[in-house]
Amino acid sequence: MTTIRVLLADDQALLRSAFRVLVDSEPDMEVVGEAADGAEAVRLAKQQRADVVLMDIRMPGTDGLAATRMISADPSLAHVRVVILTTFEVDDYVVQSLRAGASGFLGKGSEPEELLSAIRVAAAGEALLSPVATKGLIARFLAQGDLDDDRDPARAERLEALTVREREVLVHVAGGLSNDEIAERLEVSPLTVKTHVNRAMSKLGARDRAQLVVIAYESGLVRPRVE
Repeated sequence: MTTIRVLLADDQALLRSAFRVLVDSEPDMEVVGEAADGAEAVRLAKQQRADVVLMDIRMPGTDGLAATRMISADPSLAHVRVVILTTFEVDDYVVQSLRAGASGFLGKGSEPEELLSAIRVAAAGEALLSPVATKGLIARFLAQGDLDDDRDPARAERLEALTVREREVLVHVAGGLSNDEIAERLEVSPLTVKTHVNRAMSKLGARDRAQLVVIAYESGLVRPRVE
């Protein structure tokens, strides 16, 4: 069994202690370090060869958002997945974190089982976007000026490299569907969907599905509708 190496980054020692007890109780994961600020989190992620960083956003000094950007930009940390822990499941910081390279986010009020599942999902390279979180993300893109101000023309151009099927899969990914759900809709195997998702990530320079969702909206491939 491969052990998932987890790094805890939160300025509240009590929370870190609670997370440590929970994570260390699992046979397939272990806490390899604790950080009280973002700069320390980046240093320990590299030093301890962490697989997943549970990152608080609001920390003194270098905050979680800046730390996530540093990890995402460092080629030597390309394997590291960041899961943002936040008191509020939907806010501007969370959207910025996804753009910075986070694999997803989880509310601090989540059940222990949800946190452990999030670690496993992130370690497997998948995106952690709950239905509430996905709807919140889309709502933020609906905010006036959000799409236009942060649009990356280069990403829109890179969409031309995608095949018709890859574009179709990307649209469903942006809708928050899982591989199994997409496979059912397109009447193909989940493995085929996974192949298309991986190829789309490679062509678009995305670390994971979470960034694919951001790219789909920023590039204009998907336009959220107000219901």
